[in-house]
Amino acid sequence: MDSNSLERLYDRISGAYPGQELVFGDGKPDAGLMLVGEAPGRDEVAQKKPFVGRAGQNLTGFLKTLGLSRTEIYVTNVCKFRPTKVSAKNTVSNRPPTREEILAAQPFLWEEIRLVAPRLLVTLGNTPLRAVRGFNAVIGDHHGKAERISLGTGEYWLFALYHPASIIYNPSLKETYSQDLSNLAVWLGKNI
Repeated sequence: MDSNSLERLYDRISGAYPGQELVFGDGKPDAGLMLVGEAPGRDEVAQKKPFVGRAGQNLTGFLKTLGLSRTEIYVTNVCKFRPTKVSAKNTVSNRPPTREEILAAQPFLWEEIRLVAPRLLVTLGNTPLRAVRGFNAVIGDHHGKAERISLGTGEYWLFALYHPASIIYNPSLKETYSQDLSNLAVWLGKNI
């Protein structure tokens, strides 16, 4: 895969979201492992790179557990812009993408997956899982195991994980997340 194809895709995405601050995928464009998150947050928009905030610190730790570094993988998000909400106190914070926003971003994500052509696609949380498995998919039903999926004209291995930020907000998931990472390490050891 040549990076020019990804650049052309990014140009198309930019045209679809005029005036938005966008964060595109990062990493090895022909990686065997592709991670997909929900959407960039404040830190990601500021640095123009996915997974650099607190969740990025967890991501770096989990990659280390797998014996990998960011330079060996490709990381992206379903939505390339930061979905936000404004509180009553006039503060801006992240919000999950709406169904409509996910559906609008989905063709671009599927094309990005086709271009990178990973051996394994790892979704981080419900939003990316639903973007590739459908809106009825729930992370609690799919986490911690590899399954074969069809996207458009291609077939891929999918491994769903809870979002790295979930263990920040729900520490009770830490053991499950660790077991899922162990399962992922075993799968990677046998297949990549």
